[in-house]
Amino acid sequence: MVASRGNNSSPARIPALGLRVIVLILVSIVLMYLDHRQNHLDGIRRGIGAAVYPVRLLVDAPVRFWAWLGESTTSRNELELELGRLQAERLLTNARLQRLTALEAENARLRALLEARTRVRDEVRVAEIMAVDANPYEHNLVIDIGTRDGVYDGQAIVDANGVVGQVIETGIMTSQAVLISDADHALPVEVNRNGLRTIAVGTGEIDRLDLPFLPNNADIRAGDLLVTSGLGGAFPSGYPVAVVDSVTRMPSEPFADVSATPSAALDQVREVMLVWSAPPVAPEDDVEEDSE
Repeated sequence: MVASRGNNSSPARIPALGLRVIVLILVSIVLMYLDHRQNHLDGIRRGIGAAVYPVRLLVDAPVRFWAWLGESTTSRNELELELGRLQAERLLTNARLQRLTALEAENARLRALLEARTRVRDEVRVAEIMAVDANPYEHNLVIDIGTRDGVYDGQAIVDANGVVGQVIETGIMTSQAVLISDADHALPVEVNRNGLRTIAVGTGEIDRLDLPFLPNNADIRAGDLLVTSGLGGAFPSGYPVAVVDSVTRMPSEPFADVSATPSAALDQVREVMLVWSAPPVAPEDDVEEDSE
């Protein structure tokens, strides 16, 4: 009797599963209605959100850290690539600027040569210097035109400022020239102020010429311009050669000590002009004239 009475009271104490589901559904509906109409659950919701927020941060922290690490690595790599690209562009830009600077200087030299060409009466042709003799005791250079262009031995070479030198050896496509500063070179000149004639001799120094054959009483002074006299036939007359920078008269010596600075920048010249003082006379013309 006791056992059976216990078995019969068990179903009354434990609600059926379906009844619990129905009760939960009804409670949920009531809560949603109250929350929708009167917002009674806002405080509870905010409290639950505040309580869950640290847990959410803790759970999300590894993901955020991994994303930050990947973004930092990517950003560093991108910055390194961008830095390398900018450095390469900077080098390229500097190289182009240097080239533009060189071209600008070359254009200035060529314009100066063209202006000088309009001032001279003789036939001229522009040539470029290909090489300079490395021997410090010989001031020689090589230009890029030769006999096929009509160049001949002894031909005068000038630039925009004055006489540079003369051709000493011609080839088919190139020619070798000597500068007026060479120790073995001598050039007939005259003082532009009074027509006093003398010889300007190279000293082996690129920026100095000597005038060793002027007597102490010669009318010459510092600042006088020396020009080619035309004597000897190699250099046409009237081309600037040098400017006298010092005159020392020595009573005990027969000649004064006179030095001059070349008008042309002999150690900086890049382009020169070769001068034809008169067009060559063809042999056929000479034969015809003789026959007549």
